[in-house]
Amino acid sequence: MKKGTLKQILLITDGCSNKGEDPSATAALAYQQGITVNVIGILDDDQTEDPEGLQEVEEVASSGGGVSQLVYKQALSQTVQMVTKQAMTQTLQGFVNKELQQILGPKQNMEDLDPEKRGEIMEVVEDLGETCDLEVLVLIDTSASMHDKLPTVKEALIDLSISLNARIGRNRFCIFSFPGKRKDIQKVFDWSPKLDAVSTIFPKLSSGGITPTGPAIREAMYQFGKKSLLRSFRDEDEPDVEEAWH
Repeated sequence: MKKGTLKQILLITDGCSNKGEDPSATAALAYQQGITVNVIGILDDDQTEDPEGLQEVEEVASSGGGVSQLVYKQALSQTVQMVTKQAMTQTLQGFVNKELQQILGPKQNMEDLDPEKRGEIMEVVEDLGETCDLEVLVLIDTSASMHDKLPTVKEALIDLSISLNARIGRNRFCIFSFPGKRKDIQKVFDWSPKLDAVSTIFPKLSSGGITPTGPAIREAMYQFGKKSLLRSFRDEDEPDVEEAWH
């Protein structure tokens, strides 16, 4: 039986959007299309854990069926891995609950089962997490305040790629940044099974400008259907790096 593909947008930002449509609404739209939206808010070292500007992080992830986390720069790497894996488990549990309701009736879900049965189902969820295909579109806020955080983001994404390579299922990553030079988002790194080539890209990332988070999520959603994905399936081991900044 062919395993399904989990689709995630991983939004990395350090503040709230200030242009375009409401990002929570576009995250909800992505979720309706089967794409989970996860959000990591990066705090400055002197910020409190609950800054007003980052409340949007939780709202966007909640609307997008995903996981949110606020994090200080130094802990970003482990957080990126944790959020990606947690979102996979959460999505799979949702699928399993739907299946259970079809079998056992609409009022039944995993929490209603006895511990032994629940344990068996969690084993199935873990197995699916290892074997299903995973597509992650990383959406990076490159507005002016993110400038000194970009090197940490780069290291976190390389670590994510390494940590997921042990999975049996296929991984595909791509990276977009926002705001783009002429559009809401800019392609930085095309769909590829490995993120280690991102080192060549990050020096080219320029930061500045506004934060059109809503339009960026909407554009990111459309990228999952692009033909470049099919091309990368054939081109298994050759990451296609697109230089967005010259």
